Amino acid sequence: MVGTMALLRPFIRTPRMPRTPSRPATGPRADDEVLLDAPDARLSPALVAAAQGDHGPAAGLLSGTRAAAEWERRDRYVTRLAAFAHARPQWCEDWLAAAPRDPDALLVGAQLAVDRAWRSPARAELLREVSPLITAAAKADDRDPVPWRLALDHARGARAGHTYFGELWAAAVRRAPHHYGCHVAALRYLAESWHGSHRECFDFADRAAQDAPADALVQALPLWAAFGYLTDGCGPGVPRARLDAAADRAIALSARLVPADPWPARMRNLLIFVLVRLERWSDASEQLRLTGPYATSFPWDRAAEDPLGHFLQVRAEVRAAAPGQRSRQPLPGLGGHARAGDH
Repeated sequence: MVGTMALLRPFIRTPRMPRTPSRPATGPRADDEVLLDAPDARLSPALVAAAQGDHGPAAGLLSGTRAAAEWERRDRYVTRLAAFAHARPQWCEDWLAAAPRDPDALLVGAQLAVDRAWRSPARAELLREVSPLITAAAKADDRDPVPWRLALDHARGARAGHTYFGELWAAAVRRAPHHYGCHVAALRYLAESWHGSHRECFDFADRAAQDAPADALVQALPLWAAFGYLTDGCGPGVPRARLDAAADRAIALSARLVPADPWPARMRNLLIFVLVRLERWSDASEQLRLTGPYATSFPWDRAAEDPLGHFLQVRAEVRAAAPGQRSRQPLPGLGGHARAGDH
């Protein structure tokens, strides 16, 4: 375990980045105004065109993220476009047929292949078969860290050893030292390969966050470690102060990000989940305000078949709880083991 941590830690230091400006958040929303997994203004046109069989806007969107080195948005958009392609595979097949060497088409195709394999009972075997697709996507643009995030997810599912995973990690962070997706993938690998060793996961997450810019999404990595601990139900205890510190760091990040916007909604939904588990009702209420109408399937789908309904139930509980008081009854699905979900 110590050897693997030594591989991960040296690659997470770079200069700080400027702070992102924010604007005022909106007030409470009615249940029928809440949106689940709403795309942002840049992704929406690409999804609309994709529904009509046109891959051009998606290609333009992803090409733009490569040109501007917007790796966080590129990662998010690739994941969403691959999810669309899971329901409409012909769209992706047509794109690849029209542009077989396009780095963007190759990456969406590789993400789709990994997603399909991950859902299969023969996951490890099928994941090994899609390795060439990830390699092709990585070679198509050597600057891009997103294929390496995909490779890290792939390695976890294929039960790769620590040495190989460490090599992938080093290649990923050379391209983008603070890439959020790669860090989440690494944390998930450590959580599974060191099952129950939550303190090591917190060590990795805290070190990454300390070395990252104040407005980088990696600031939320300790929140992921807290979520893993609170939903895992195994291993030695983690001090409450460390859980609170992870939430506090994510709260500080949330304050730096645009309120009532789809982009940071997933992080804020995760933060609300953790704050509720910690019974920090006032803080949870403030994050609900900053989230606005944007609910996300994760993390609510880990505990319920109806993520939107579960989000609304939690929101009602937060609003009913007086600041500083304990919940009148435990919320279903927010304790013990989380339901198995996607990767």
